[in-house]
Amino acid sequence: MNPPWDTAASAQTATTLPKLPRDREQDHSEPMALQRRLLIQDQTGTALTQLGQYSIDPAVTAGNIEHFTGCVQVPMGVAGPLHVRGEHAQGEFYVPMATTEGTLVASYSRGMRLTREAGGVLTTVIDDAMQRAPVFEFESARAARDFGEWVSANLGGIRQAAEATTRSGKLRDIEQYAASKLRWLRFNMTTGDAAGQNMVSKATHAACQWILAQKPPGLRHFSLAANFDTDKKHSFLNSLHSRGKRVVAEITLPDALIREVMHTTAAALFHQRQLSNLGAFMAGSACNGAHFANGVAAVFLACGQDVANVAESSAGFVYSDLLPSGDYYFSVTIPSLIVASYGGGTGLPTQRECLAMMDCYGHGKAHKLAEIIAATVLCGELSLASAIVSDQWVSSHDQYGRNRP
Repeated sequence: MNPPWDTAASAQTATTLPKLPRDREQDHSEPMALQRRLLIQDQTGTALTQLGQYSIDPAVTAGNIEHFTGCVQVPMGVAGPLHVRGEHAQGEFYVPMATTEGTLVASYSRGMRLTREAGGVLTTVIDDAMQRAPVFEFESARAARDFGEWVSANLGGIRQAAEATTRSGKLRDIEQYAASKLRWLRFNMTTGDAAGQNMVSKATHAACQWILAQKPPGLRHFSLAANFDTDKKHSFLNSLHSRGKRVVAEITLPDALIREVMHTTAAALFHQRQLSNLGAFMAGSACNGAHFANGVAAVFLACGQDVANVAESSAGFVYSDLLPSGDYYFSVTIPSLIVASYGGGTGLPTQRECLAMMDCYGHGKAHKLAEIIAATVLCGELSLASAIVSDQWVSSHDQYGRNRP
């Protein structure tokens, strides 16, 4: 019997599927997409009829997708109006939310009604930077320490090399972290209205090439990334130091309004919050909120954001206080909200329409989008907590969320 790692034997028994059709000139076209759908249909027996129905010109997807084959249509609803009292988002907004989870849009709309009648959600962006964290390995910890001092002394040259690669990116500072004979440099860059991961990677690469050209004494190895920037995964480092936008949404809710709209009380919500805090602590959760990810993911899908960034953007902190008046102060802090109003998937036709619905497409709108998303998350937290406390959680899902083909 051949061992499982015998590739020659495996090749004799494996089914070889044909390669997908490719054409550099016509790769993002309907004729090429049709060829791919027909190939999949022939090989799998699955007719891709619905995937082939879309309104966009496939040519606009160049740079967003490879092997364009069709479009997946996700149902989109509109929640709101949402009243935001931010520095960048001011007034009332309809919020597009793409999801397949019943009750979600209705729940967020209920939270938006509550906060609107209370005067609106106050939002504040308190930090904004994107990171890349290369690592330098030396022959000794002492050499690594000396290198760190050299970096601090030569920040001007490093900044010049980094910023030469971009028109909108600016190197704010470089954090340093040491372990053994290793030294991580955490580049913090502002990126304008782009999410900025690729921009910062390119700028950091150029800066590191300049550093390497100076031949740091004792250097043995260099890597542009070694998991310290925790791109597209949660980390407590980014919860403390931020990645993307650090934004806070907060509101004080009158107890009488909570009773009228949510059929519960401020005291009951505050008590539930203490239970949820301890539960999240005991579970080792990255977020003490109920479902940040629902609001973040639904808006991300509708608005052309990088959905993988939900891993970072859905972590956060809830803080509440039962005031002497009996009213309820409630806030959410999202420390690593990675959003863009320009570039990436934001320019695709339907995604651009969703952004335009909130006047969040184009230059100068990224902070506005961040404030709207944070306010949306707050409304969802209040609505779900109220549903749990008032024993409406299960019944609401039974009413709105049952879809059995």
